[in-house]
Amino acid sequence: MLAKVVSCAVIGLDGAIVEVETDISPGLPSFTIVGLPDTAVQEARERVQAAIRNSGANFPLKRIVANLAPASLKKAGPAYDLPIALGILLSSEQLQADVSRTVIIGELSLDGSLRHTNGILPMVALAQERGFEAVVVPRVNGQEAALVGGIRVIPVATRGELASYLRGEIAEPTPDASASPQSGGDARPAAHVTDLAYVKGQEHVKRALEVAAAGGHNIVMMGPPGSGKTMLARAFHRVLKLARTITDLDGGGQIEAHHLAEAIQYRPRRMV
Repeated sequence: MLAKVVSCAVIGLDGAIVEVETDISPGLPSFTIVGLPDTAVQEARERVQAAIRNSGANFPLKRIVANLAPASLKKAGPAYDLPIALGILLSSEQLQADVSRTVIIGELSLDGSLRHTNGILPMVALAQERGFEAVVVPRVNGQEAALVGGIRVIPVATRGELASYLRGEIAEPTPDASASPQSGGDARPAAHVTDLAYVKGQEHVKRALEVAAAGGHNIVMMGPPGSGKTMLARAFHRVLKLARTITDLDGGGQIEAHHLAEAIQYRPRRMV
């Protein structure tokens, strides 16, 4: 039986839709992944097999082929673990669900739990842009994925939790219930956020950040260690939030860089 699950790939700063096709047929037991996968994707065979068995499901001892389409796009990273595992469960009829309008993303541990996955934000943004209804992400990525509006974010902690949700046994998980970055596992501690108003010097860099935030431009910071790149990047997070707030208050119109500069200089403690 053939099953199809939608996932995403990250190419640079952009995302690309990847369709995970899984077919199970009679024959000698084998598990093959095709579609220009890199080493990390090829290793998904071992992770998926162990995760399915250790989380209470049966791994079919048949000929299994997982195709990551389009085949011309190189697939990298472990984010395809969960869609491949879900495709196997659907193809083996251990699970019945319609996931055609849902994007599935996540790296599996051997016990079936989901690890932190890189590149969630551009992948969720692409899913929203392409009109998908929902996106399934690891629970530790739930709050990050929720930054993208216009799409339902379903954070799950394990493969079994996703299966229970698709069967209707539990309510839909929400990002509000997702684990905070300090809750353990593979989570990452929250980074300290700095106000740009407190950064001394680097006036040309601060001006570039203000212009980039006001105009929605990309920005790349290059320099030797200790020059302040990380501190400025943390402060830029506040600038982007402030730009969004000013835009909302102005009725969605364009903002000027000097508006951000004035707000940063005179109201650093009132940033949102």
